[in-house]
Amino acid sequence: METRLSRSDVLVPAGLFALGALELSQLRVDGWAVGIVIEAVAALLLVWRRRVTLLACSAAGLVLMVMPWVGPAMDEPATPILFVFLICYSLGRWIEDLRGLVGIGILLAMTLVNYVGVDARDHDITDVVFVAALSLPPWFFGRMMRRLAVQSEQLARQAELLREEAVRAERDRIARELHDVIAHSLSAMVVQTAAAEDLVRTDPDRAAGLLASVAATGREALTETGRLLHLIRDDADELGLRPAPGLREVPRLVEEFRAGGLDVAAALDLPDGPVPAAVDVSSYRVVQEALTNALKYADGPVDLRIDSSAGELRITCANRAGAARADGAGLGLQGMAERVAVLGGTLRHGLSDRAFSLDVAIPLGEAAP
Repeated sequence: METRLSRSDVLVPAGLFALGALELSQLRVDGWAVGIVIEAVAALLLVWRRRVTLLACSAAGLVLMVMPWVGPAMDEPATPILFVFLICYSLGRWIEDLRGLVGIGILLAMTLVNYVGVDARDHDITDVVFVAALSLPPWFFGRMMRRLAVQSEQLARQAELLREEAVRAERDRIARELHDVIAHSLSAMVVQTAAAEDLVRTDPDRAAGLLASVAATGREALTETGRLLHLIRDDADELGLRPAPGLREVPRLVEEFRAGGLDVAAALDLPDGPVPAAVDVSSYRVVQEALTNALKYADGPVDLRIDSSAGELRITCANRAGAARADGAGLGLQGMAERVAVLGGTLRHGLSDRAFSLDVAIPLGEAAP
């Protein structure tokens, strides 16, 4: 229920009253001045037709039907018919259930009283058809307009829910991207800095090289993080610093980890042709997360394999787990699992005899779920 009157709430009844007053003042039939007063009261009641529909419309109908008793006959002016249209339409449009038929019944009952009490003409079935044609079509039209309005509101709510869901999904995707970038970069920087601390006195040149690698990793992390933050506030990606990484950047990624001190044995059978964009960037992130975990936890060489045969991309990573485990919340593995599941793939991992293995399979077809 609305708490404030709108402009149409006032203007429509006011327009009907102005038309009715002009008509009666021109006709100058018996009781025309009283008729103007009656139409003014009916118009005033109809101002509230949306807030208290049944009461306002029923009262306006009763007032209007008093006109033949104290003013001009109903068959002389035509404007009262427009009042009846508005009353019946409002009873169908602004009442949720069928209670509007009560108002229609009151209007029809008063019309019958007028026919019997003050109308001296002979009446037959044509009068019943006439009265029904005045009252029922506007009511049905009002019901139809109400149903269309309700459907429009439902569609608007559904569209808003879809928009909110899309925003949440995009934020989740960007959150996973940020986690992958930051976790990889910080892990590499921590390991390289610790190695540089050990070498700063015994091998200053090598320590300086490691510190330069730390700075380069930090700059790259800032660049990638900036790109993702621009995605959040720039839907068109006009400010994106570079395209999202993909499988073609995996060899460079492996070399970066090797430069950071990780012993990686890589067998990379990358797809010859283009792959779906989601598979491309997600596969890169899976490899990045796998090598980041190996950098933190591995004790010895890491065996990384990528195979793109049989219509799927297979990523396997195995390494011996170190005795000392760094603290972790498991968000990396969870993020990988979510990425792979969205693409219709599978992810398996486990630790057996201090050997950690990761096995990921992602369909390469565009029709993957």
